[in-house]
Amino acid sequence: MAYVEGFLVPVPSEKKDAYFKMARECWPIFRDLGVTRQVECWGDDLMKGKQTDFYRAVDAKENENVVFSWMEYPDKATRDDANKRMMEDERFKELGEMPFDGKRMVFSGFTREFDSADQPA
Repeated sequence: MAYVEGFLVPVPSEKKDAYFKMARECWPIFRDLGVTRQVECWGDDLMKGKQTDFYRAVDAKENENVVFSWMEYPDKATRDDANKRMMEDERFKELGEMPFDGKRMVFSGFTREFDSADQPA
């Protein structure tokens, strides 16, 4: 069963283009490691909540926006193996400095329980 890893990333607005350039450059590497789909979304209509919101989840600063992204894998075992191999893959080092503060990135894995794409029309 497909497995999803989701991400929230605080990105300085002036580094938007650099972030998406990096994301496109990472795709061939991710694909080689077993990712079947990578989706990157720039915050467009983010609400400011009274208790919590996307901004607070990543401690976004005034000049930052939030990227919501996810990667799909065939299964959790492929994701777990890919995460281990990512740490050793030299191709990531060649990309240079990341255009965001990785310490404030939030990510976790999820089992896919319902997908409307799997439903009859």
